[in-house]
Amino acid sequence: MKRPTVASIGPDAVPAQTEPPRPPKPVSAAWLERAALDYLQRYSASTDMLRRTLARRVEKRARARDEEPAAFAEMIEATVARAVSAGLVDDARFAEGRLAALRRRGTSRRAAGMKLAAKGVPRDVVEAAMEAEREARPEEDSEEKAAWAYAKRRRLGPYRLPDRRAEHRERDLASLARQGFSYGLARGIIEADEVP
Repeated sequence: MKRPTVASIGPDAVPAQTEPPRPPKPVSAAWLERAALDYLQRYSASTDMLRRTLARRVEKRARARDEEPAAFAEMIEATVARAVSAGLVDDARFAEGRLAALRRRGTSRRAAGMKLAAKGVPRDVVEAAMEAEREARPEEDSEEKAAWAYAKRRRLGPYRLPDRRAEHRERDLASLARQGFSYGLARGIIEADEVP
């Protein structure tokens, strides 16, 4: 947007007229494809996340042009379908990667499932990713490992100063419970004398 210029200097100065802003270019299949590629270059996404992102961008541009965003729904679906068929978007791959990252940060299975569902990943894909996680390391309890990771990150239980542990016991148990860990697991971690 151009700034107005002053025609003269002094108390009677009048700003010069500026050009009205030009409306954005119309929504097209090529623009949608560029928007999808731009988004996917920066972020890993599920099919539904890409669909919602494109819908938001279309809505913004359509409103600026006084057009109805619903008219572009088929174009959005076609763009998402092309991204899926090209392998740029894969819900299973997204679920596995996001699940692994969440578990490393200390997210319980239940909370991870809810977060993946919020990202638009279908329930069967989430369950398959969780089953693949269990099969990858059958000898270790990934739920316990995630709970320990969360306790370490939040400095709960054995990660607290020894003289402060007793007064924060209930709060620490509640924190682990809110994250979706079972009471038995939370109690075992909070009352542990040593960290693994």
